[in-house]
Amino acid sequence: MKKTLFVLILICACLGTLMNTAAAETEKELEGTLTLSGAWAIYPTAVEWAATFQKSHPKVKVDVSAGGAGKGAADAIAGLVDIGMVSREPDPSEIEKGITPVYVLHDAVFPVISQKNPAGEKIRAQGIKKEFLTGMYITETVTKWDHLYGDSIGKSVHVYTRSDSCGAAASWAAYFGKKQEDLKGIGVYGDPGLLEAARRDPLGIGYTNFSYVFTRDGKIVEGVAIAPIDANQNGVADPDEVYATRGQAVQAIEAGKYPVTRKNYFFVKGKPKGLALAFIQFTLSEEGSRIVNDVGTSLPLPAAEREKVLKGLA
Repeated sequence: MKKTLFVLILICACLGTLMNTAAAETEKELEGTLTLSGAWAIYPTAVEWAATFQKSHPKVKVDVSAGGAGKGAADAIAGLVDIGMVSREPDPSEIEKGITPVYVLHDAVFPVISQKNPAGEKIRAQGIKKEFLTGMYITETVTKWDHLYGDSIGKSVHVYTRSDSCGAAASWAAYFGKKQEDLKGIGVYGDPGLLEAARRDPLGIGYTNFSYVFTRDGKIVEGVAIAPIDANQNGVADPDEVYATRGQAVQAIEAGKYPVTRKNYFFVKGKPKGLALAFIQFTLSEEGSRIVNDVGTSLPLPAAEREKVLKGLA
């Protein structure tokens, strides 16, 4: 009897020690450096996530740099950063190299023109059909603004695309059933550069992330207009195809009415753990989602979707 009692006491003591150790590990303050690089679309939100995370964990430093989704993916695969920010679908070859993609945000890519475009009035009233966008970006058969509406503007179309490997270009090309390397046009680096090229050139057309076409107060960047996509091919830019504010664009994206939407990911080499896991869990928390809305350059995932992603990380 005494021997049995002694064994029980010993087991309880061991269990208590294990529980205390686990609790200590859980309560242990996070520390170290976390590095992120990649997509311009995710960058503004990631900077704010990092700032808030560091305030909660003073011993943590989070370094965030932009450079395009291609850089984010390559850096994550090479182990140069802890998290790659990638604003496109993962490629099977990247999964084969040990990448775990974590769905964290969603948004869209929009065609943009200068407000001084000579065909601007017709574009805003009738939209641009997919066949004409294809003619500009893929087949190069649409070379003049006259080709869209049979007008006599007599002006060429100046097509701008991204020179860097990025999610915006990949998503824009996917709309045509193609890849980024299939896109034609004058190459410009980064979202800010491409948006500025389209803004400055009255004859230009480009595309940009949701992150950059709207200002923090929800208005479209001055001097730029979103070219409505005539998704139903009826020759009219219907009210749900015209976006003058961020709110209107969000409504169309959430309703599934806008045709060039996409998912944004964190790429992690192997299964997320340690500091990287803690940061990802924070970004998908209620506070993380609030920050996404406050920044206003991307859209947070619905609560059910966030819960699903978090369960997949367990």
